[in-house]
Amino acid sequence: MTADSSRISARIAAISESATLKVDAKAKALKAAGRPVISYAAGEPDFATPDHIVEAAVAAARDPRNHRYTPAAGLPELREAVAEKTLRDSGLEVSASRVIITNGGKQAVFQAFATIVDDGDEVLLPAPYWTTYPEVVRLAGGVPVEVFAGSDQNYLVTVEQLEAARTPRTKVLLFVSPSNPTGSVFSPEQTRAIGEWALEHGIWVITDEIYQALTYDGERAVSIVEAVPGLADTTILVNGVAKTYAMTGWRVGWMVGPADAIAAASNLQSHLSSNVANVSQRAALAALTGPQDAVATMREAFDRRRRLAVAELNRIPGMVTPTPTGAFYVYPDVAGLLGREWGGVTPTTSLELADLVLEQAEVAAVPGEAFGPSGYLRFSYALGDDDLLEGIRRLQRLFGARD
Repeated sequence: MTADSSRISARIAAISESATLKVDAKAKALKAAGRPVISYAAGEPDFATPDHIVEAAVAAARDPRNHRYTPAAGLPELREAVAEKTLRDSGLEVSASRVIITNGGKQAVFQAFATIVDDGDEVLLPAPYWTTYPEVVRLAGGVPVEVFAGSDQNYLVTVEQLEAARTPRTKVLLFVSPSNPTGSVFSPEQTRAIGEWALEHGIWVITDEIYQALTYDGERAVSIVEAVPGLADTTILVNGVAKTYAMTGWRVGWMVGPADAIAAASNLQSHLSSNVANVSQRAALAALTGPQDAVATMREAFDRRRRLAVAELNRIPGMVTPTPTGAFYVYPDVAGLLGREWGGVTPTTSLELADLVLEQAEVAAVPGEAFGPSGYLRFSYALGDDDLLEGIRRLQRLFGARD
């Protein structure tokens, strides 16, 4: 059949495949073919979901109440638990009516932008950014405006950079701390300064707090609405259970925001997906209200791996790896490896470098092009300790290592 571009809508045809999932799929295909690939591509914990959460889901599956439709915006008791968590961890007091339970954090991100962005509205997108953000902005009709901060700034944008990018069409600022892909965390002072700037200029804030519980070295990811309470009426918070509780496959997220935005997003969800699977919602309720011991155990493991990954990657000449204080990623600057010959190949971009390390070292990492400018690689350290070290050892054998 001859390709006919008119068969697919221009808006959908313009969407790029998720780069992180694409790299992970390629790595899995190579492993299935018998190659010993170690993948740092997927952003999900390697731990099992804690037992008490699984047991809550098993019990929920046996309860006929959960076999039927429930309110599109979520189970009332889960919305209440999210409201309590938002007060506890983000310093924002909201009623359960200002919470919507979504099919994972991605749906919350999609609905947040779809609810407040009109055609031509500009969205300030600090880069490096998660690969999905610009696609979602465009789907909403908005225009993503990248504001880049490199490794010399620990990947943290400044008020001055944001102000330089602001125009009369600027409507939204995306604020993410801790960050995917960099693991960087804004200090309370930086968060307050950015929040006050947004408030002064009447700019909406969408803040993705999915990695909020995963911080290290005594850092705390202060929510922008806690730092600047005046933003409460123009801020949408998105979050979920995926990263904190090793529940990526359960697909439960949420959005919290002003009453009018939540009412509009609830109308959207009623047509888009209706309620999240009730068994998953019951599991999320157990996660938020039950014991938190497993969270601390997983965070300790991530912290150990983080320190190991930074130390070992920084032994590679030409690779500069800032120490992240959140999430479970490292984001080395690999400019020093580009333009040089490695095994008969001379990569000039991080995309080419990622292909090289996959083919020659059997290590999968996501290139910087997925998150903004070229010249970087993202490594997730949410994998087992042995694989984490072995993969980096392979890179050291390929590129060399300092003693």
